[in-house]
Amino acid sequence: MRHWPLAEVFGFLVDDETDSAKRYRKRRLCPFNNRVPNCTKDKANNPLGVCSIYHEGYPVITCPIRFRQQWTIVEDAAAFFFEKGSQWTSLTEVRLNDASGKCAGNIDIVLVAYDGNGQVLDFGALEIQAVYISGNVRRFFEEYMRNPSGWLSKDWSKEPTCPRPDYLSSSRKRLVPQLVYKGGILRAWGKKIAVALNKSFFDTLPPLKPVPKQEADMAWLIYDLVLQERDGERRYYLTKVSEVFTEFRPALTSITTPYPGDVEDFIQFLQEKLDEQLETPPTNQTIDISL
Repeated sequence: MRHWPLAEVFGFLVDDETDSAKRYRKRRLCPFNNRVPNCTKDKANNPLGVCSIYHEGYPVITCPIRFRQQWTIVEDAAAFFFEKGSQWTSLTEVRLNDASGKCAGNIDIVLVAYDGNGQVLDFGALEIQAVYISGNVRRFFEEYMRNPSGWLSKDWSKEPTCPRPDYLSSSRKRLVPQLVYKGGILRAWGKKIAVALNKSFFDTLPPLKPVPKQEADMAWLIYDLVLQERDGERRYYLTKVSEVFTEFRPALTSITTPYPGDVEDFIQFLQEKLDEQLETPPTNQTIDISL
């Protein structure tokens, strides 16, 4: 079990001391097909170069650009959107407007199928969902950047502000709004949607009813980071571990429907709060006004 919270910084393992890793840290570069060579996460002039963190010994992706490694996700999405043999390409950060011309948000990646004359035949939308972090990740990152070897030698396991994945916020504050607004427009147009996400995140979602691929209008592309050594470099590689095909509306309903607990537990909680209040009543002052 690793005792440090950060898994990858600027694309490399935090304990990687190769020339490549040192160069990427020094130049603050992104190896995962960002729109510019440098990392731009959080702040362009002082980027938060954390690609993934450790949680219970396993890496969890916290930066959406991290999913672009080798563009595996677009190939997997294209296999769902289009027939085999289709010509297609991908466009990133595509603005999506509603009927009034107001922006409903940007689609992370739009895959476009086209004919021999370059005319659009079809398209599908790929949304990427990284995991939100709770805890002070920038503090840990900046301490690491100042002294990587000293940082690695410290046992961070009991640090109260240690960064950790916040799966609930990731679904409620990010994933659900994307599906409601952007997904609602795309489905009204009859277009398919794919969502790329970490397996650990997908496992926290409510059960989704699968359907055969040919009947689905939505695909959940599920990935993990697998440690491999290639060409003498030990790095994590994005690897698809599963895919689940669903219908859009039932999936959205499953994710947005709360699962209520026992009402008696809530009544007991209210009773405890009421008892506390009655035991320590507020001090009221009465003003006697004589006419």
